[in-house]
Amino acid sequence: MIKISQVNHHIGNATILRNIDLTIQNGGITALVGPNGAGKSTLLSLIARLIPLQQGQIWLDEKDIHKTSSREIAKHLAILTQDNAIHSRITVRDLLMFGRYPHHQGRPTEQDNDIVEQALKRFELQDFSQRFLSELSGGQRQRALIAMTFCQQTQHILLDEPLNNLDMFHARELMRLLRKLTDEFNLTTIMVVHDINMVAAYADTIVAMKDGQIRLVGTPDEILTPKNLQEIFSLDAELIEYQGKKVVLHHL
Repeated sequence: MIKISQVNHHIGNATILRNIDLTIQNGGITALVGPNGAGKSTLLSLIARLIPLQQGQIWLDEKDIHKTSSREIAKHLAILTQDNAIHSRITVRDLLMFGRYPHHQGRPTEQDNDIVEQALKRFELQDFSQRFLSELSGGQRQRALIAMTFCQQTQHILLDEPLNNLDMFHARELMRLLRKLTDEFNLTTIMVVHDINMVAAYADTIVAMKDGQIRLVGTPDEILTPKNLQEIFSLDAELIEYQGKKVVLHHL
């Protein structure tokens, strides 16, 4: 469980997050949605302790992340950010092994190699395993980075806009895979997603943010209404139901 209590965050005089109280239960996919500048990525980074906590408290299960070592956090929580400073002259296989570092500490075992091989297969990266990241397309690189995150084998996975650079086919296939892995391994997957229809199809819980605040929390059925879309996104859109899932018609 991730519990966030009275978290505030500022950059200079600008308020990025205001009075954030949120509990994310273990298991399932939670999607953070909202307009640009809502504070979604900042909240994700605070949970992962990538930026200092200025005010409030965040717990990862029973661990106060502010008081827990980075090595310990890395065994329980993995994050993929939008800005990855990983050197492009690294092969895909070595990148995935890098995801195992919190466990092997520079001395990979047979188990680490097996986990990397499984990830290469699951994320359809076998044909690219010896390529450098600089030789991949944007979509292939994104899949490799997400695979590295899963190689860390933590119970909590944080993904900031994982569908970036993916075409429609690969975006759908990735969401299907994330759904399958989340269910199969009872993971807690938290992601920032801008494609509201992917959220409707695959998320269990939606956390809707605007102006640095959490405005709504609930299931896709509860959150995706014309009134809420107008409140959060200032968007007039019709909703229909297809195969038991809501679809937002926002393109016209």
